Amino acid sequence: MDLAWISVGALAVTIVISCTTRLNPGILAIVFAWVIAAFIAPSLGQSLSLKTVLAGFPVELFLTLVGVTFLFAQAQANGTLGWVAHAAVGLCRGNAGLIPIVFFGLTAGVAFVGAGSIAASALVAPMAMAAAARTGISAFLMAVMVGHGAVAGGMSPFAMTGIVANGLMARMELKNLEWQTFSHNFLANALVALAGYFLLGGWRLFDRSAIVPDELKLRTNLRGLASLPPLDRQHKVTLAAVAALIVAVLVFGAHVGLTAFVAAAVLSASRMAEEKAVFQMMPWPVIMMVCGVTLLTSLLERTGGMDRISDVMAQVATPSTAPGVAAFATGIVSVYSSTSGVVLPAFLPMVPKLVDKLGGGDPLAIASSITVGGNLVDVSPLSTIGALCIACAGAQEDRRVLFNMVLAWGLSMSLVGAVLCTLFFGL
Repeated sequence: MDLAWISVGALAVTIVISCTTRLNPGILAIVFAWVIAAFIAPSLGQSLSLKTVLAGFPVELFLTLVGVTFLFAQAQANGTLGWVAHAAVGLCRGNAGLIPIVFFGLTAGVAFVGAGSIAASALVAPMAMAAAARTGISAFLMAVMVGHGAVAGGMSPFAMTGIVANGLMARMELKNLEWQTFSHNFLANALVALAGYFLLGGWRLFDRSAIVPDELKLRTNLRGLASLPPLDRQHKVTLAAVAALIVAVLVFGAHVGLTAFVAAAVLSASRMAEEKAVFQMMPWPVIMMVCGVTLLTSLLERTGGMDRISDVMAQVATPSTAPGVAAFATGIVSVYSSTSGVVLPAFLPMVPKLVDKLGGGDPLAIASSITVGGNLVDVSPLSTIGALCIACAGAQEDRRVLFNMVLAWGLSMSLVGAVLCTLFFGL
């Protein structure tokens, strides 16, 4: 067996380990990369220096992830994101059919501005599932809306998954496509969520009103207009910092990660959140997964492992079916593994090789199919997003039944994603 297949085997073992154990695949990927370069390559008469291996570590991606997640961990720790969630939910005004749709938009919005899909679902799911229990809305429908809302907003240029995908795409010369990538993922999740909501009975909710829980209501002022919950100083400063980040990136083209460090430094200096608590809230395991697996896939490119993987995919796909095949493959793997930490770093780098092997095809279409296919299934309870929704379900819910329903939905999304990507990016 040559070094290329050995490196492919290392990646395969890393993915399997990520699906079946609690070991962080990023750590394992780094170990594999070092073992291959330091011991296996010399035994096969090839030379891979330590400098070559370390060059594959995504320094810019690491800094961006740390900067953005630190900023929004501050916003979470000081209650700013919670304030935004409560303010938005109260706008439902008792319309039962509108409540799940508002929760979809709320979760997507929180994820979009930089909190990311997992943090957004962690913030919104408790309120959403409590509201469903109090108002008689199906817990399954609410879980679907919250889950897809989190995933829909999580591919923004300010959120972790979007940063990972865009960074990897830029390394294969697919640059300045952040908003196209986001829109593809957002539209796919919005379409699936709304179609599922109405087809599974959500339309009936518009025929009745609901009692909005007291903790989600907005009081009215003397003019009868809705008034927001009290806005404290730390909320104002944090919202201003986030707004400045968005304006700097969208208007002035500033670097997302480094600008986030500036905003986070201002909040830390102003003591807007307890720094020790903020560091504990940051998703270090995910950051480790992303950077470690990216390091290993970089080694695959040098050993020829990506050529081997693209050869296999090229045997079962054509230029017109490649988007569907890519979406289905990433969807199946993502059901049991991390999308941002494992699936995207493992699959996106192979796109140029696959296009070359197929003798044609649109790299952006295949890359978008990988992101859409990998993200759609994240509503599954085997992922953190789906699990949070089930964990927050009302006490009267049979969680085993709810688990099976959400699992069936999540698994079906691998096929739905393949069909959607074939229709929009293929045939």
